[in-house]
Amino acid sequence: MKSIVSAPGGKSYILPFILVTSLFLMWGLAHGLLDVLNKHFQIAFTMSKAQSGLVQFSTYIAYGLISIPAGLFMKHFGYKKGIILGLMLYAVGAFSFLPAAYMHSANPFLIALFVVACGLCVLETAANPYSTVLGPSKNAAQRINLSQSFNGLGWILGPLIGGQLILGAPAGDTLALTKPYMILGVATLLIAMAFFFTKLPDIKEKEDSDVPQTSDLAASMWKYKHFILAIIAQFLYCAAQTGIFSFFINYVTELDATITPLKASRFLAFGGMLLFMIGRLSGSFIMAKFAANKLLTFYGLACVICMILVVLQLGQLSLYALYVTFFFMSIMFPTIFALGIARLGIHTKKASSYIIMGVAGGAFAPMLMGYIGEQNMAIGFIVPLICFLYITFFGSKGYKM
Repeated sequence: MKSIVSAPGGKSYILPFILVTSLFLMWGLAHGLLDVLNKHFQIAFTMSKAQSGLVQFSTYIAYGLISIPAGLFMKHFGYKKGIILGLMLYAVGAFSFLPAAYMHSANPFLIALFVVACGLCVLETAANPYSTVLGPSKNAAQRINLSQSFNGLGWILGPLIGGQLILGAPAGDTLALTKPYMILGVATLLIAMAFFFTKLPDIKEKEDSDVPQTSDLAASMWKYKHFILAIIAQFLYCAAQTGIFSFFINYVTELDATITPLKASRFLAFGGMLLFMIGRLSGSFIMAKFAANKLLTFYGLACVICMILVVLQLGQLSLYALYVTFFFMSIMFPTIFALGIARLGIHTKKASSYIIMGVAGGAFAPMLMGYIGEQNMAIGFIVPLICFLYITFFGSKGYKM
């Protein structure tokens, strides 16, 4: 642990790394709750599957709109101020759920989710690259996967907490939606205070000898094909992940009519999300022995096979394949990110904001999957199948400089 979070001169970055890693947990919780909201909105507001995709749209579209401004903010004010800004936006959005509960409409909740997502976008734009530079460059992918494993823990706790407080609430409890977000709002403010009073290194990316230094930063950055292909890969990965997470409950309840939405949310937490976290934890250590791109290729191919089984609806086999997909998806976001910004030197901060912008893929996949799978949810999983095919290509060929 110490060796992967130490500066070349021997200075330890353990405390900054721990604080930054806590952010991965917080946005994992926020994203994990979305998958419960998706099913809840179908019931509470009489929405179709495609309409309930607005939950994810209102969240992930923020990444497409805010990533570039977030990157510019980081460029001028540094990582620490960016993190504090992200946490404050997160808290404002979370506390907005309380007044939204009294309006008896989905729209105020969607607006509150958008504000939360703006904060998440700023946090991810700051924390992902910050994690990669808190130690030797050769351990960047390993370090970010370790941080992202706590994001996986958040994905487990999100459906578990949300399922109990929201899906498990008595009928007519209009404040059920607010409870988990009030908890998150308070926790976010406490973390913001910890960052405010803690001295953190504002690490400057050094110029890479392989990167031509030109006065036009944006122009030189776009000369790197691996960076452009990484944006596409991240867009498609987030589309696949969000779609699978969003309609897991629908798929399981349709596959077995005896399973209730509340029970399915527990399957999501203790089955899928637990495998997701295990995948990220193990991925960090597996990458110490295998090249990141090779692991991405193998995991991408495994996801393609799993999605074929899911679409075919082969009973328990398809359900197990859906679970296993969570494990193989686990390393994709941080690995695509690390491969995409590799050896970009002074372009790292700005390039990272463009790759984070790829998270907007999650805004469109749920609505598309919901539309395709309105009568049969399994057919909708053709969308992530196509996404994983491209990611397999990126891991095998597209990552190269």
